[in-house]
Amino acid sequence: MVDNRCRTWMKLVYRYRVKSLTGLLNKQARTINFVWNYCNDRQKDALRFGRRWHTGFDLIKLTTGCSKELGLHSGTVNDVCQQYARSRFQARRPYLRYRGRKSLGWVPLKGRELKREGNAFRFAGNTFRVFYSRPLPEGKITDGTNFSRDRRGNWFLNIVLEVPAAPARLPVRGVGIDLGLKDLATLSDGSRIAATHIYRASEAALAVAQRARKKKRVAALHAQIANRRRHYLHTCTSAIVGAFDYIVVGNINASALAKTSMAKSVYDVGWSSFRAQLAYKAVKHGAWFEEVNEGFTTQICSNCGAVPDSRPKGIADLGIREWRCCDCGAVHDRDLNAALNILRRGRATLAVGILDL
Repeated sequence: MVDNRCRTWMKLVYRYRVKSLTGLLNKQARTINFVWNYCNDRQKDALRFGRRWHTGFDLIKLTTGCSKELGLHSGTVNDVCQQYARSRFQARRPYLRYRGRKSLGWVPLKGRELKREGNAFRFAGNTFRVFYSRPLPEGKITDGTNFSRDRRGNWFLNIVLEVPAAPARLPVRGVGIDLGLKDLATLSDGSRIAATHIYRASEAALAVAQRARKKKRVAALHAQIANRRRHYLHTCTSAIVGAFDYIVVGNINASALAKTSMAKSVYDVGWSSFRAQLAYKAVKHGAWFEEVNEGFTTQICSNCGAVPDSRPKGIADLGIREWRCCDCGAVHDRDLNAALNILRRGRATLAVGILDL
C-alpha cells in the first residue's frame, strides 16, 4: 500500500524538451559512451585476472582527472561510473553491453550543478533553453537529474525535484479497478474506461513505412503512438485520483501476457504505465494506492462471497462475460464483479494498515 502520511517529502520528475545546444549534448553523449565502455573494459580486466570486481568508487578513482581532457563535468563522469556499477549489480552480470551509436543519448549530472535561469537552465557554463511547458515548482533539485535523447534525436532535460508531500486524505471514497483488453479498465462504480487501441489504428501506416524502409517515418509514428497513449493514460489516471481517496488495482502480470498471442493488445493498452501513473499521482495528491492479488476475482460472487459451480472457469470460459451465481441468484458482469472483489480485498488491507499506523 502506498501511504504518504509518514512522508514529509517526495520526489517528482519534470521533463522539458531542450531547444538549444543539442549539438553539444550529442558530443557529450558520445564521450559518455566512451567512459561507459572504459568501465566495462576495466571490469573485464578484473575478471580476466581474478581480481575483486570494481565498485562505483573504484571506477571513480580510475577516471579521476580525465574530465577536462574529455570535455565533461567531473560530476557527470562520476555519475556514469556509479550508474555502471549499479546497472551491473541490478542485472546480476559480470559485465554489461557496450554503448555505441544505437544507444540512446544520456548525460547525467549532479542536482546541485543545475541552476535555474528564468525559463532556462545553466549547467557546466552553458545555458540550455527549453520548451517551458509547465512551471517548475520551488524545491531542491536532486541527483538523478539528466539529459536524455529519444529515438527521434530530440533531447529532454529530466529534473528530479524534492517537494513537500501532500497531506493524506481520509479514505472515504474508494474504487476497485479491473484491467482488461476490450476495456482498459472497469471500475467498481460501474463506469468503464475505453481502450483506444492506438497502435492497432496506426498499424497500416507503420507497415507502409517499414516496407519502404523509411526509418525516420517509422520512428516518428512510434513516437506519435507513445505520446498519444501517454496523454490518454494521464487524462484517465488524473480523473481517477481526483475522484477517489483510495484506489485498488489488480496485479495482473502484464509481462507474462506480453509473451503470448495477446502481446500486441497488452502493449497497446499500457497496463504498466496506467498503474505506475496511478501510484505516483496518488502519493502526489494524498490518496491511497494499493495493488492486490486478483486471483479468482472473476469467479467469486461479489454479492455472497461464494465460489459457485456456475462461475466461469479458466481460459476456456474467457468468452463468458455475464454469469449467474447458483447460490444467491445474483447476475454478474464478469469485469464489474472482478472490480468489486478487488475493492473488497483493498478495504481489508486498508483497515489493517490504518490500525497499524
